[in-house]
Amino acid sequence: MKTPISKRFNFTMALQWLIFLPIILPLCIIFGAVEGVVKMVEKMAQRMWMDMEL
Repeated sequence: MKTPISKRFNFTMALQWLIFLPIILPLCIIFGAVEGVVKMVEKMAQRMWMDMEL
């Protein structure tokens, strides 16, 4: 009889995470930083445009 609380540890899934995490994590950080820069540039351009119209 299995209890839902005690699950077996999935070693293949853990191995996949250990292999791909060093690849995925820096990519996420880089793409997040690039997205933040793009949004800040867009916001700055909108503010400049609004200031030039007045």
